Amino acid sequence: MLPPVFLTREIPEEGMRILRERTSLTMFPHDRLIAKTELVDAVREAEGLLAMLTDPVDADVISAAPKLKVIANCAVGYNNIDLDAARARGIVVTNTPGVLTDATADIAFALLISCARRIVESDRWLRARDFDGWAPMLFRGLDLAGRTVGIIGGGRIGQAMARRCALGFGMRVIYRSRNRNEEMEHACNAHAADLDTLLRESDFVSLHVPLTPETRHMIGARELALMNPSAVLVNTARGPVVDEQALIAALREHRIFAAGLDVYEFEPAIPGELKALDNVVILPHIGSASFETRARMAVMAAENVVAVLEGREAMNRVG
Repeated sequence: MLPPVFLTREIPEEGMRILRERTSLTMFPHDRLIAKTELVDAVREAEGLLAMLTDPVDADVISAAPKLKVIANCAVGYNNIDLDAARARGIVVTNTPGVLTDATADIAFALLISCARRIVESDRWLRARDFDGWAPMLFRGLDLAGRTVGIIGGGRIGQAMARRCALGFGMRVIYRSRNRNEEMEHACNAHAADLDTLLRESDFVSLHVPLTPETRHMIGARELALMNPSAVLVNTARGPVVDEQALIAALREHRIFAAGLDVYEFEPAIPGELKALDNVVILPHIGSASFETRARMAVMAAENVVAVLEGREAMNRVG
């Protein structure tokens, strides 16, 4: 008899096929976020759970699933899962690292250049009126070549972002990371700096850190005040790394030039105050949303589930 697995949301067919063939699959039937109460009810008989970063897999959910053996997050992050509760039960927790590096770095760079050159703001403006021609003062933005980008977080995505900036656009790279990153230093002529120095010297600041107690509100009112009025902040990491209300105030008062965001502090809620600002580009958490990347994530998550349920070691165990 195939082991029962619950999937919280449809994933690309490449991953669905693996689950259908090798497990007894049940999927949440609605194309929306699953509520915690719904998740609790759904996992009571499950041996495997394939979840999204938005799913609240806390101690209540875990205790409601006495047969659960594996929780596979279809994401790099896993702050939505109570690792301590899972470990106490001997439940394996996995993620999908590596496969989304380039896709997420692409989105981070797209946000950077969109903010610098006011792409989205110009698009909205043009759609709303008849265009009467070129003007010398119209939508002036920031050049990229020769500017300084500060990379906060020296992992795979941070390194990929640094390469795009340094090798593609001739930007100077400084970075802050828990550990020295000699690979980034060699490939991008990058230099390490403390957070305050990085914020003061950078024309663009790009965030690539996991959400931990130490990184929550890493960028708040004090840190935003250190940035230049012509600086751009990009966040494709986790929303709570930035104090959203402090950022809104800085953008509204033009204390920084712009921000590009793919993640939000209280996601999926996005403040109306943020949406109303012209100097922010907001995306619906699409950092990994290429056809190829999402398919690779789905396959990796599905294979992690199947490996554990078939008595093998998961490839990407985090807990």
